[in-house]
Amino acid sequence: MSNIEKYNEIFMRVLEVPVSVLDENFTFKDVPQWDSVAHLSLISELEDAFDVFFESDDVLHYGSYCNGIKILERYGVVMN
Repeated sequence: MSNIEKYNEIFMRVLEVPVSVLDENFTFKDVPQWDSVAHLSLISELEDAFDVFFESDDVLHYGSYCNGIKILERYGVVMN
């Protein structure tokens, strides 16, 4: 499984959305179920899956699908 597939799988599982909605327009503002609990679950699952530990600023700014990819890439995760 590629990193982008893992990434998508986590979003789909935690936020209960289909892969078809995961694009540059997918943000927490548009997803009612992306509340504080889901946000922390998402962060936790991503940290486990990609063996990273997000800094506080990254957790706070992880508000969109695309921004999340950029953050992971800063931690050395190649999103292929």
